[in-house]
Amino acid sequence: MKAYIAAPLFCDAEKAFNLQVDAAVRALGLATFLPQRDGGEAAPLVRQGLDEDTVRRRLYDLDCAAIAECPIFVFILDGRVPDEGGCVELGMARARGADCFGVQTDSRRFGGTDSNNLMIDYSLNGGIARSIDELSALLRAHLDALTPAP
Repeated sequence: MKAYIAAPLFCDAEKAFNLQVDAAVRALGLATFLPQRDGGEAAPLVRQGLDEDTVRRRLYDLDCAAIAECPIFVFILDGRVPDEGGCVELGMARARGADCFGVQTDSRRFGGTDSNNLMIDYSLNGGIARSIDELSALLRAHLDALTPAP
């Protein structure tokens, strides 16, 4: 089984955290698609001289194909607001019937409450973890529920 990990890619700290989440998900026996690793990042590719439209189309196609093949979706919600691209990916995954989970270690929230935008919170049907360990526990419980008892 494979999980798509949607996450912001705006700084080295975010990318390092994404790799930690990826490692935790893999430790549960899941394969993963992590866009920063498996697709690449548009800006560095364009700076290397590749055509911007070609790069953007390739990344879009890769991400869409990966979302379609992943029955589990993990969204890293950290940041002042959750990543816009991740929100679109979440909508695509949920519409395809994926089981969607969030992890949010950031204390900033929508409207000063403990909630995110309702379209995000209610799309994350697997729950929102407040740490990587809590995410691992949510995913483990989900995987255990999928495995028939002997």
